[in-house]
Amino acid sequence: MLNKMMKLALGLALPAMLMAGTASAEIRETTLKFASANNKGHPQVTGMEKFVEIVKEKSGGKIDVKLFPGGVLGGDVQTVSALQGGVVEMLVLNAGILASNVKAFGAVDLPFLFNSGEEADKIMDGPFGKSLTDKLPDTGLVGLAYWELGFRNLTNNRHPVTKLEDIKGLKIRTLQSPIPIELFNGLGANAVPLPYTELYTALETGTVDGQENPAANILNAKFFEVQKYMTVTRHQYNPQIVLISKVFWDKLNDEEKAVLQSAATEARDYQRTVSREVDAKAMAEIKATGMEVSELSPEETQKLRDAVKPIVDKFSGEIGADTVSLLFKELAAARGQ
Repeated sequence: MLNKMMKLALGLALPAMLMAGTASAEIRETTLKFASANNKGHPQVTGMEKFVEIVKEKSGGKIDVKLFPGGVLGGDVQTVSALQGGVVEMLVLNAGILASNVKAFGAVDLPFLFNSGEEADKIMDGPFGKSLTDKLPDTGLVGLAYWELGFRNLTNNRHPVTKLEDIKGLKIRTLQSPIPIELFNGLGANAVPLPYTELYTALETGTVDGQENPAANILNAKFFEVQKYMTVTRHQYNPQIVLISKVFWDKLNDEEKAVLQSAATEARDYQRTVSREVDAKAMAEIKATGMEVSELSPEETQKLRDAVKPIVDKFSGEIGADTVSLLFKELAAARGQ
């Protein structure tokens, strides 16, 4: 009787053992390249490092993610092309840059859109964010998660900016994306779109007078070495998107995809926390470098908001009425309106 029970137990256990063995064998030895424009020490790269840890753990060390920060594989636009061709497997970048691939992504570049990072999280992690990533596979890209770069602030090397009129005539480097270009031209500046990897040199040589980035970037890229004045404008919030090449993605099996997807989502929460902590500290550190930091009065901030309102109307048609409608519907829900 005991012998029969042992045989029965073994008979039940064996298929389960085989299934478990098959499941773990599903993940194959794979190496992939993960690129970014920011340097080591930046919250973007800290998130990438967390992603590597999680992937290693979840894959049992079988998926090896090699990091390429600092734009060593090229600027963002160039690296997006490399992903589409399957030359580079992963990239994290400002989501708005994808407006040149999918016009709906221009919505995240609309000025003075979010009141806080937490509000942005609700929108980007909800139906609106999904509506954007759903459009990516047709362009050879797959979106895994939204991370954060944060709120952008203005710096320049000519004079303090404390009112709208002070922006007039400044040559300001912007993202290579239509709305930021229009935004600064609309404020009276001369917008100069350039890859991030070329920005420090452009500031140093006087090719541009200024730029606009979150405090963490200003500190990490040492723009304080080539800029005298900073203004806390918070004129734009940048969600970042973690992308993977569809060419590469389509070669993966379901278990491998699940590892990368869950790792990107887990790393997202960690990265956002780090980003917000670093942003708060970076402002104090920037002041300590000797940069002159100005705050705009509520009245001047409102003047900026009023000056850029036509941009929302102008780009709504291009972005897509459905996309803009969903965005503002989700914003209203997030604010309990």
